[in-house]
Amino acid sequence: MWTMAYTESRAKYAETLSAVVDDREEAIVTRAGHEPVVIVALDVYESMKETACLYRSPENARRVLAAIDDLENGGGTVQELVD
Repeated sequence: MWTMAYTESRAKYAETLSAVVDDREEAIVTRAGHEPVVIVALDVYESMKETACLYRSPENARRVLAAIDDLENGGGTVQELVD
């Protein structure tokens, strides 16, 4: 994540948007007298929202974390996709 002032972001707007999408890195834009904002690629934002939704329920969060732990420790099975 990198930070830039509002005036810099305006001067380099197209370049900033391309960097955010190409590098998959968020840009924080600071504004005098206002809260900073974050520019993020749409697919990254959608992924973050989905992750937040999955972890919103404590029980679901425990299930997700247990499944990740199981996979990292050799659990799970490989399945072939059927067309």
